Amino acid sequence: MKVYIVGAGPGDPELITLKALKVLSVAEVIIYDRLIDREILKYAPPSCQLIYAGKERGKHNLSQEEINRLMYSKAKAGYRVVRLKGGDPLLFGRGGEEILYLAKRGIDVEVIPGVSSINGVSASAFIPLTHRDISSSVVIISGHPPIKREERIDWKGVARIDTVVILMGVGRRQYIAKKLIEAGKDPSEPVAFIEKGTTDSERITVTTLQEVAENPPHIEPPALFVVGKVVRIREEVLDALLSHVCKS
Repeated sequence: MKVYIVGAGPGDPELITLKALKVLSVAEVIIYDRLIDREILKYAPPSCQLIYAGKERGKHNLSQEEINRLMYSKAKAGYRVVRLKGGDPLLFGRGGEEILYLAKRGIDVEVIPGVSSINGVSASAFIPLTHRDISSSVVIISGHPPIKREERIDWKGVARIDTVVILMGVGRRQYIAKKLIEAGKDPSEPVAFIEKGTTDSERITVTTLQEVAENPPHIEPPALFVVGKVVRIREEVLDALLSHVCKS
């Protein structure tokens, strides 16, 4: 009785790990999330049972409790179960909840980490989250509304960090920008939204915190929301590459 909690990476199917592919190749049941590239599922055996457990705003194919019970029942029945999650399974992915649920019921669990969208998507967009001259600290926050309407984010603390990365923050981008400015973040701070990062549909919007607060650009989820001077590195890299091409 064993369940593998597996990270599929940030979007590009080639960014999944070799260990994850090895586990997928012998899986008997795969319970997968919405943002999983279907190319990855081709590594599963033809006899493998594929179960979609995707969640999107206002629409859950399966509730978290149903997913937990499904993993447990399939493992208890003797199947080799893979819970396939986007990015890294333990970063805002409810992987921690699933591990605890299974462990408390005597099910063996193995976690196979994945490339998180936090660093994978930003890196592919030429945005280093740290840079020795301008960013020695990074904070990652969830853009979801606070649980039970309680504000659980220390915005003043967040505003003091060099680079701020927001996951699932598209729907509240204007609110988040206003809170950061109110907390002391420079309104001229660069902002990048990276939609569908690392995929062929990737789209990057670069703006400022002030602009997001006053006139937020149109952004489609999923998108990584990055605030900080490191965003300018992308522009410098692109300018340098363009200059080199022109000279040659």
